[in-house]
Amino acid sequence: MVTRSTASSACAVHYAIDASDVHAHLYRVTLTIAKPTKNQRLSLPVWIPGSYMVREFSKHLQKLSAAQGGKAVALSQLDKCSWQATCSSTQALVLRYEVYAYDNSVRTAWLDAQRGFFNPTSLCLRAEGQQGRIHHLQINTIKSIAGCAIYTGAKALKVDKNGAGTYTFADYDVLADTPFELGKCWSGSFVSRGVQHELVVAGAPPSFDGKRLLADTHKIVDSEMAFWHGAKGTPPFEKYVFLLNTVDDGYGGLEHRNSTALICNRRDLPRLAQKKTADGYTTLLGLISHEYFHTWNVKRLRPAEFVRYQYQSEQYTQLLWFFEGFTSYYDDLLLRRAGLIDNAQYLKLVNKTINQVMQTPGARVQSVAQSSFDAWVKYYRQDENTPNATVSYYTKGALVAMCFDLALRQEGKTTLDQVMRTLWTRCKAGPMSEADFAAVLAQRGGRSFAQELAQWVHGTGDLPLNQLLAQQGVQIVEDKPQLAQRLGLRVAEGNGKVEVKVVLRGGAAEQAGFCPGDEWLAVGTQRDALWRLAKLEDLPLYVAERAGKDTALLALVSRDKRLHTLRLSLPQVERPDLATWVLRVGDAARVDAWLGG
Repeated sequence: MVTRSTASSACAVHYAIDASDVHAHLYRVTLTIAKPTKNQRLSLPVWIPGSYMVREFSKHLQKLSAAQGGKAVALSQLDKCSWQATCSSTQALVLRYEVYAYDNSVRTAWLDAQRGFFNPTSLCLRAEGQQGRIHHLQINTIKSIAGCAIYTGAKALKVDKNGAGTYTFADYDVLADTPFELGKCWSGSFVSRGVQHELVVAGAPPSFDGKRLLADTHKIVDSEMAFWHGAKGTPPFEKYVFLLNTVDDGYGGLEHRNSTALICNRRDLPRLAQKKTADGYTTLLGLISHEYFHTWNVKRLRPAEFVRYQYQSEQYTQLLWFFEGFTSYYDDLLLRRAGLIDNAQYLKLVNKTINQVMQTPGARVQSVAQSSFDAWVKYYRQDENTPNATVSYYTKGALVAMCFDLALRQEGKTTLDQVMRTLWTRCKAGPMSEADFAAVLAQRGGRSFAQELAQWVHGTGDLPLNQLLAQQGVQIVEDKPQLAQRLGLRVAEGNGKVEVKVVLRGGAAEQAGFCPGDEWLAVGTQRDALWRLAKLEDLPLYVAERAGKDTALLALVSRDKRLHTLRLSLPQVERPDLATWVLRVGDAARVDAWLGG
């Protein structure tokens, strides 16, 4: 065993994790509480910070038992995720249980013969009243996974060269915020500002160019270190680990204090001898940039409501537009500053975000502040009406950040970069409110931005993107909307079928009576025969539009096995909300002054 660090005092709460039952996908956990309270209470979180949805992790917990001094202790279940042990406070309390782990995401836990992964929020019961004390987690090498090593950002107490052994945590919050990766992975490391960074990749194919991803990740890290701390500042962590799981189809990430769990399509990995940067790889780099930026913006500088996490219930804030939206603004912008994309590529990414928001009717229904508060029931529980009723605090939040940045730059007194760094100092890298943001805007910008906050954050009107981008040297060209957009539809196509997924509010399809779930079978006019529709793009092939007039169509749909004929009018008058923007570099000097930082 190799000792990497030592704990300052005795351990109060100890978890031993057994990950040997890979075929049953079961983690076996032994929890020892050295000095339990009388009638000790225990609970398992219902959500994980950073993913704002109640996920009921306790549904996978089974065979819970307790003992004290070698004798069984009665357990009473208090609610869906809490228990009480009928114990004394004179002896250590030992609990044993199993957790089923077969969710291949960044949020919960996974275990099979090739790989293991877990967030402690899924595996580690919280001992009420003990949460502020030192916690240990012990996990040994999993012999059932060939070549297995253990990767984590946790502080090692006593571990071997493969990471097997015991890790220590200052309290339950630190434990809960530390994921573990188990398996035979590709790994590499680099140092930035004296901090060791490790990149761990699971499931990579033989063509994977690990050196390129490591080098590009290094550039991102250096760029973000410079953003927050200038030329010589010191980061607020001693090590950092990127845990990337590559799969056939998946995308996402979850931030932690000194690590992140990522998942991506393995086709998006860089390949050996591949010189061109594919769009998928740029998306992956943006994900890495996003989650690393969260190390400052949400894990330390965070909503005042998140001073302490409430693991047993929802925890509301109206500030996700800032913590997720502003992070979404900077993730791609910092790729540009790191030299990983150029100005044209950056504007292409911004272009996509703008069109997404403009073409979402819900942006005129819900503000980004409301969207933040409703994340628990709306953003993470999307359905066919989501685009009509909600707006993403990620995408519109990013555009709000861009509007503040451009407005500040054009007034010439400060930039959003400087505002972010001032907030970091003002809030002492801790809890932040909207009032703090408003105060720093006024301090650095030389005037009140109350009106902009009211309109852009708490209102549902259009953002002044056209004016602000044009003044910054960006050329905006309005393109004709795509056919689905003109119709007010979002469809799924395959095997010769066109299935309606979303009917957008106020569009031609809604007025005609289309419903989500309809299969659009055929199209024609009253004068012509109906034609079988296999792809939406084939519609103009079968129907000739008449210039200057609405084109009246007949649409045959199947709904619940019944056939319906709908009268659809293909509008000729262009609606502003259907506009599609194309951004280009107009004044290169002004664009570069913005994007070059």
